Amino acid sequence: MKTKLLLVILCITIGHFARSQCTTLGQTPSTAFPVCGTTVFEQTTVPICSTNSLFVPGCSGNGTANYANKNPFWYKFTCFETGTLGFLIKPNNAADDYDWQLYDVTGLDPNEVFTNKNIIVTGNWAGNPGNTGAASTGVSFIQCASSYDGNENRFAKMPTIQKGHTYILLVSHFSDSQSGYQLSFGGGTAVITDPTDPKMKGITPSCDGTQLFVKLNKKMKCNSIATDGSDFTINAPGITVTSASGVNCSNSFDTDSLLVTLSAPLPPGNYDLTIKNGIDSNTILDNCSRNIPVNDLLSFVILPLQPTPMNKMIAPACAPSQLVLVFDKPIRCNSIASDGSDFSVSGPSSVQVVGATGTCTNGASSTITLLLNQPIVTGGAYSITLKPGMDGTTIIDACGQVTPAGQSVNFTLKDTVNADFNYYVGWGCKVDTIQLSHNGNNGITQWQWLMDYAGSSDLQSPVAYFTTFGEKTISLKVSNGFCTDSVTRKILLDNELKADFETSNTICPEDSAIFRNKSIGKIISYLWTFGNGFNSSDSIPLSQRYPMTGIEKIYDVRLIVRDSKCTDTAIQPLKVLSSCFIAVPNAFTPNNDGLNDFLYPLNAFKADNMNFRIYNRAGQLVFSTSKYGEKWDGTFKGEPQDAGVFAWTLEYTHHDTGKHFKLKGSTLLIR
Repeated sequence: MKTKLLLVILCITIGHFARSQCTTLGQTPSTAFPVCGTTVFEQTTVPICSTNSLFVPGCSGNGTANYANKNPFWYKFTCFETGTLGFLIKPNNAADDYDWQLYDVTGLDPNEVFTNKNIIVTGNWAGNPGNTGAASTGVSFIQCASSYDGNENRFAKMPTIQKGHTYILLVSHFSDSQSGYQLSFGGGTAVITDPTDPKMKGITPSCDGTQLFVKLNKKMKCNSIATDGSDFTINAPGITVTSASGVNCSNSFDTDSLLVTLSAPLPPGNYDLTIKNGIDSNTILDNCSRNIPVNDLLSFVILPLQPTPMNKMIAPACAPSQLVLVFDKPIRCNSIASDGSDFSVSGPSSVQVVGATGTCTNGASSTITLLLNQPIVTGGAYSITLKPGMDGTTIIDACGQVTPAGQSVNFTLKDTVNADFNYYVGWGCKVDTIQLSHNGNNGITQWQWLMDYAGSSDLQSPVAYFTTFGEKTISLKVSNGFCTDSVTRKILLDNELKADFETSNTICPEDSAIFRNKSIGKIISYLWTFGNGFNSSDSIPLSQRYPMTGIEKIYDVRLIVRDSKCTDTAIQPLKVLSSCFIAVPNAFTPNNDGLNDFLYPLNAFKADNMNFRIYNRAGQLVFSTSKYGEKWDGTFKGEPQDAGVFAWTLEYTHHDTGKHFKLKGSTLLIR
């Protein structure tokens, strides 16, 4: 499709054979240059090399990488204030073509830029030469590589970066030249300049007093450290600083740790290590080229060599299965008996040390973790005692001093606790009461109850009230200020009593009314009253008949149920029609006086598939219904109809007999 894209694909397919691997510091993600928002970074030359393929969102077709990590340099920075990031890549030769891509590598291995498509923030791979970067006028997408047509935007819209996140910027030199470029940041609102002023943070002398391990308060430039040690002075008569080096500077541009070497061992005493301008005319510089102030100093003490005592430990948690000792000086890991035989534990319960391990760095550890044969669950005073292990000695510190046997560390534990609780249910007709209680053993002082929807409580023995029945979930968490325990129990409130039944709402005279009992509960007795003079004590009563009275009548049917303690009542009305003889009145008076105001089939309760139609004298259909109970009010299209005769037809199937009827007639509308 275009020259640039084809060249990139060729770089991927043959690049590993035609080009050298990228080994120069800064040309891999793990050795990225640290950069600062206040300085212009000048890259004077770009070594020609190529390594991994790259994925470019919106440009790499179907997920197949067709872009290369070609002639790269990588730059890393941290965001200190959220905002937009603007930057400019300015080639020293305006005809050079530089591309770039930005990644968020917070908490990740930097090499995930080659495999993790989700950490790409933005980029620009335009095929035309010249300046590139991120600006407010840039495009909101990643510009793909293409043949130069003069219309490509070489700037992406400034992305928003987040405070506390770490980012890596790839600058890839498509042109095979070594003319270099300038990288500068500006125009955005994000802050990528560390606001912390550089200084020395801490110092640790070596055992023999010939070296000082200096900790800096942040990462600083390796190339600002004067290797002859001229950045430092020490107030020790006859002793000078002979060299200084940064830790891990061989594979990084910055470091936060230094090794300062002295001309002779320091005797016991108090000393100051002071920083000054070295032979390179500066002190040590941070990544923004800010220097540690001249005369910044660290004070330290050289003590006479003596054994490192065993007198500290990390406070154990409840029921510990391991104990952690802490030492002022690192202990040689090869002096720690792995079977734990250097240590014993005594106290109210029998426990054995079955293993011991250190967190080893350079063969030494400042902590030793003792593994126990079982958790300690009994409270009381305990002691860890040091003794010669299977190797015939105790432990040895990094300076070769043996910690004497017999030293001990004391600690106190509290008993474990149990959250199991008791309860009593007070059964009620409408409200059930659950009385909860806990024994408070082993010094428990805190209770946290969750009583289903009834709420919570911090009492030792609260009461829960429930107005609904069923399964309830009760949880309790207890603590004695040291140990905690929790338990959850299900409590079934199965004493619900509810009277309920089904029946027809409307029946015809002399028809049978059937009653279906739907009551729930532990029922021991029933009492039905049907309103027709009959009662029943059966759970499923016989059907009932109601007489023809000539008028429509409502009967209250009542069911009373009883369990061992409570009663409940259900009442339903039963309508008995005056008649179920289907007929259409021969006259009606729609004058809203409440008497004969509507025209409809009377007593059509058993008329299935009913169809009732009304016509005026012109043969127009003025009303139609297929629903029982719908009535004509004497209007047509919202207008009252004049008095006169209206014809009707009625079709239906009788519910009981299945016989089909077709009737017709006329009715007089009277005004």
